[in-house]
Amino acid sequence: MDAAAIPFYRLRGSQPWTLGYHTTKQRAIEAAIDTDAVAVGKELPPMFGAALDERVVEYAWVFGHLRRAGPTGRLLDAGSIFNHDYLLRRPPLQGSDLTIMTLAPEKQCFWHSGISYVFGDLRDTYFKDGAFDTIVCISTIEHVGLDNTLLYTSDRERAECDERGFVAAAKEFRRIIKPGGVCYISFPYGARLNLGWYQVFDDAMVEQIVEAYGPSEHSVEYFSYTKQGWRRASAVEVERSIPFDVHSGTGKGDDRAASSRAIACLRLVA
Repeated sequence: MDAAAIPFYRLRGSQPWTLGYHTTKQRAIEAAIDTDAVAVGKELPPMFGAALDERVVEYAWVFGHLRRAGPTGRLLDAGSIFNHDYLLRRPPLQGSDLTIMTLAPEKQCFWHSGISYVFGDLRDTYFKDGAFDTIVCISTIEHVGLDNTLLYTSDRERAECDERGFVAAAKEFRRIIKPGGVCYISFPYGARLNLGWYQVFDDAMVEQIVEAYGPSEHSVEYFSYTKQGWRRASAVEVERSIPFDVHSGTGKGDDRAASSRAIACLRLVA
């Protein structure tokens, strides 16, 4: 039904989260991954991801990094961001030694493809020291320690208000990754904001992640959303960005922003 609605979605101005949006976003993500649209040092194409949320940037960003890094080894998806068939059938995920960890079971799973599923808290995992070669945490760390009952679980114990939960998660990532392993983290960036179910990180919070993880080296890439779509940016350019919260309606503008108006993508080497 969503795919069939695409012509009407376009006629109605391609408004985020209306019928036709999800298929449009998936196709844009697939094209962005396959064309390596978010390669390091490369400007994004004109109108890239216009009226789409940050996943179109994040997926292409992390797939590009993973492909260039070579074999992923034991890979942890911290947050279940890869749990979609159109992603799992693409290299380097296809055939990888992948573990997906999230709070609670989801409607779909791909255990028949050899993927392991673990449910629990990213601040205190069940894994041994140095269990993974690669960790990917895309648009998840901003939810850690906050109220996760809106979308992710019905467990009322997960309706928390621990604003420093992300620090504990970063420390745990460092514990469970092998020396020399690489961790990829992305999150909303801009003016510091706690929306109850997630946070927008500012520069001080990015520094806290880096300090908690203690990498041997790290790099950060920033991306900004405007009416013309997503583009690369500097930290200064996006330091006052405010997201559109689709659940409360706050931050809505005429730019067709679907969620964040800026994100930071962090690469940490153990």
